[in-house]
Amino acid sequence: MENRYGWVIVAAGALITCVAMGAMFALPVYLQPMADETGWGRAGISMAMTIAFIVMGIAGFLWGTVTDRIGPRPVVLIGSIMLGVGLLTASQTKDLLLFQIAYGGLCGASVGAFFAPIMATTLAWFDKHRSLAVSLVSIGGGVAPMVVTPLATLLIATYGWRSAMLMTAIGVWVILIPATFLIRRAPAALATAMPVETATADAVPAPRSDLGPILRSPQFIVLAAVFALCCAAHSGPIFHTVSYAMICGATALQAASIYSVEGVAGLFGRLAFGLMADRFGVKRIIVGGLVLQAAGIYAYIYLSELSHFYMLAAVLGMAYGGVMPLYAVLARDYFPPRVMGTVIGGITMTSSLGMAIGPIGGGWIFDTFGDYHWLYVSSAAIGLGAALVALTFPGPTPPERMTQLQPA
Repeated sequence: MENRYGWVIVAAGALITCVAMGAMFALPVYLQPMADETGWGRAGISMAMTIAFIVMGIAGFLWGTVTDRIGPRPVVLIGSIMLGVGLLTASQTKDLLLFQIAYGGLCGASVGAFFAPIMATTLAWFDKHRSLAVSLVSIGGGVAPMVVTPLATLLIATYGWRSAMLMTAIGVWVILIPATFLIRRAPAALATAMPVETATADAVPAPRSDLGPILRSPQFIVLAAVFALCCAAHSGPIFHTVSYAMICGATALQAASIYSVEGVAGLFGRLAFGLMADRFGVKRIIVGGLVLQAAGIYAYIYLSELSHFYMLAAVLGMAYGGVMPLYAVLARDYFPPRVMGTVIGGITMTSSLGMAIGPIGGGWIFDTFGDYHWLYVSSAAIGLGAALVALTFPGPTPPERMTQLQPA
């Protein structure tokens, strides 16, 4: 059973995630001009992104829990307002600590209000084509590097980084606040619908008032661990590849365009992986994507020409872009809709903690060794570890365990 308005949710979710993720993840193109003007170190500026990932994860869990109770629209609206305030404050401050608090704290907390609520809402609207639907929502995150990052680069070159960030804040309010009113809860008949085989096998039913059994279940633990390792693997390469390309001789605009290539590849990856997951199973596609991601990250150590960056960006963008939305689909296979906001918020929290490692870790590696070689080696190893852990994804819940997870 599906309702056509579900596709409106998909479109609105894609737009919101595009603008929000693009606004926050554009920090790499600000890195060099900020360091040149303010004298702040790369590690100090990168720390703002690390803080953002940590705060985004914790806030995402809280926002997801709130969504289960009051619905997604007020949560997304608050997040939209907060994101603009954070960017505006960060654009005007001359103190590194205040910048880290504004960009890392406010922006991180606001972006946490988008992923879990929108994904949980989308999943509730669909009982068929579920992988495709969430993959299309996540296309917003893939389009963001193609649109926001080059736009931010041009604004920085024309007006300076402070004015560019200020204009981004205004754009966030203009676009996100109206789009928020398109987000609504699924009808009860859709939200409670679940395929019979999922409800009797993979799902982990639990009362909303007792989340302990869910958070301690093997399904949640392994899913959260794989998501965290996956994000820890690609966050450093994503954040520092612009700087790495400029070191190799690329101009600022050329380096930023690598993000665009990753974004285009991510669009195809999301569509292809979503369709394959619906046909061949989510678990198999996640494992394959993680292996491809690890191989792509390791190949960065052999790059020296811009064309090579573009080719590898296409591979890596397809891999991590295709895998990322599938964690939410697997969560929906394991858990009932009534706690989906909390579950997705929980795995998003662990993934954000993984994402937090890359920016500050890459900055420390560069400041210590003078290059990014060990960033890509260590990130590839983490990515391979994610694939190995993914091989342990649990199957159907044993009957005796299912009984323990049922409401008393």
